[in-house]
Amino acid sequence: MDKFVSYTIDGTPMWGATDGQNIVDLSPEMVRFGTLVDLFRANAQNQALELAQKLARSRDIDGTKLDIPVPNPGKIICVGVNFPARNEEYKDGQDAPPNMSLFVRFPSSFTGHNLPLIRPKASHQLDYEGEIAIVIGKGGRHISQADSLNHIAALTICNEGTIRDWVRHAKFNVTQGKNFDQSGAIGPWLVPFTDPQQLENAEIITRVNGEVRQQDNTSRMLFPIRKQIEYISTFTTLEPGDIIITGTPTGAGARLDPPQYLKPGDKVEIEVSGIGTLINTIEDEQ
Repeated sequence: MDKFVSYTIDGTPMWGATDGQNIVDLSPEMVRFGTLVDLFRANAQNQALELAQKLARSRDIDGTKLDIPVPNPGKIICVGVNFPARNEEYKDGQDAPPNMSLFVRFPSSFTGHNLPLIRPKASHQLDYEGEIAIVIGKGGRHISQADSLNHIAALTICNEGTIRDWVRHAKFNVTQGKNFDQSGAIGPWLVPFTDPQQLENAEIITRVNGEVRQQDNTSRMLFPIRKQIEYISTFTTLEPGDIIITGTPTGAGARLDPPQYLKPGDKVEIEVSGIGTLINTIEDEQ
């Protein structure tokens, strides 16, 4: 048992540890930690994993409704245009910008592993974006790059699903197209952060119906994760449970010729080395 999951059993939110196949329920055993955010705030991850090794398996992960791993994040901050080829996709003749592009998402815009992404009634331009997400464990403001990794509790995977035509509804922002309910996913679990190589040399691969659409390495990020934490903490206090979604490689459906948006029945798999694979299908809004 080396990873954490959040899930719902008979309508009750719970959290536990997993080896990727089995789950050990820990929330009934560690009731002082209502959610994984409370666990991270107390820096009690190792204590929880040690307890999980002593307890019997509670349930199979298959058939368990997995929630987004941090069900109540305070902030979800996303980094845009963070790989060289992504910058070139804009064909505006500009070199990499001096500062990163940022936007925010709401928790309700995400769903969990093995649950469908919802293509909304308002648009059929639902697109995929495979990314690494980091979860803050130690809060802070004005965090230096040298100290930044000490503020990370865990890593997970994000499909930062986007409604493409709705990111063009206004002149300056992308908020609308990034926040349709259940248009993205986070999961399947949280991997405790222990090694900088987990972030600085990780391969991101996105497949749609088995076809590779995105593939790149975090070593090529325009704004490495150390820089992201430094920059974001300049203007806002990062708190335990906050999520930073760190940027997607080139190859999203909108950039193909012709564009290929997601449709009901499609299957999207986002694999990140050292973390796992996030899987979702697509359904229409009812």
